[in-house]
Amino acid sequence: MPATPLDRRLSVAPMLDWTDRHCRYFLRLITRRTLLYTEMVTTGALIHGDLDRHLRFDPAEHPLALQLGGSDPGELARCAGLGQEWGYDEINLNCGCPSDRVRHGRFGACLMAEPALVADCVAAMKAAVAIPVTVKSRIGIDERDSYEELAAFVAALAGAGCDALIVHARKAWLQGLSPRENREVPPLRYDLVARLKADFPGLTIAINGGVRTLDVAAGLLGRLDGVMIGRAAYEDPWVLAGADRLIYGETSPHPTRHRVLEAYLPYVERELADGVPLGAMSRHLLGLFHGQPGARAWRRYISERAHRPDAGPRVLTRALPPEREARAEAAGAA
Repeated sequence: MPATPLDRRLSVAPMLDWTDRHCRYFLRLITRRTLLYTEMVTTGALIHGDLDRHLRFDPAEHPLALQLGGSDPGELARCAGLGQEWGYDEINLNCGCPSDRVRHGRFGACLMAEPALVADCVAAMKAAVAIPVTVKSRIGIDERDSYEELAAFVAALAGAGCDALIVHARKAWLQGLSPRENREVPPLRYDLVARLKADFPGLTIAINGGVRTLDVAAGLLGRLDGVMIGRAAYEDPWVLAGADRLIYGETSPHPTRHRVLEAYLPYVERELADGVPLGAMSRHLLGLFHGQPGARAWRRYISERAHRPDAGPRVLTRALPPEREARAEAAGAA
């Protein structure tokens, strides 16, 4: 049975230590339509670890993709099957992370040097699940950054039945740059991703890297099938507030920041009752008032109190900027 296409016009990138289930639930209160991704989960963690810890999510997080890290086709097929069983909407293979730990495990960006192996991995996962199987990559690695090598890599994926490719439009240096530097130092090459789309018109291709506003994302959608926003959506989550209207054409107004927090509080209470510390959830809220009056006090109040053993939802409500700013924001969103 063919995989059901997902609307991937806009997505939030998988970010290690950031896009956990608490973060994703929070982001879903800001945008109903944007495709969300988990942090990368290795095949070893799923095969030998705690499935509930790694795969649990709230149904409100849909549409939601599970990103896997690995290079063994059999193991990836097994883990893709687990992802489907747990209810994920997509399985994504990480071929873009340049960290030493990932490279030494033979997955991430180093896999771009082995297109036949990646194709085998994709084919194995496709045979195991009925949901979309996608790949996230760079435009190249080290000195292997010619368009010809990139096109050969993409051709191998397309031949294996890959449902979509998300391309971080920078190459990765596997030695000499830190993961953070690999997100900033290599130049962005949007032109190469657009060329890929022209050469592979039948393959869904989304772009990632350097996108910080919805206006930029909307402009890129004229040439590509999707845009993925990374750290900008975490540092200033309100960048996603207009996504349902601007990207997806919905007409209902987006909620205010204060309404989003109100909607998040019942989730906080449920998770606290389940033994989750407040800090595990509140850390994702620090950017909610980014650029607004009272933002610094909001961040400071939460940071100073959320780690306390008795910390509860009142930490968040007491940290809120003054009500006059809430009224002004509500008027602006109407």
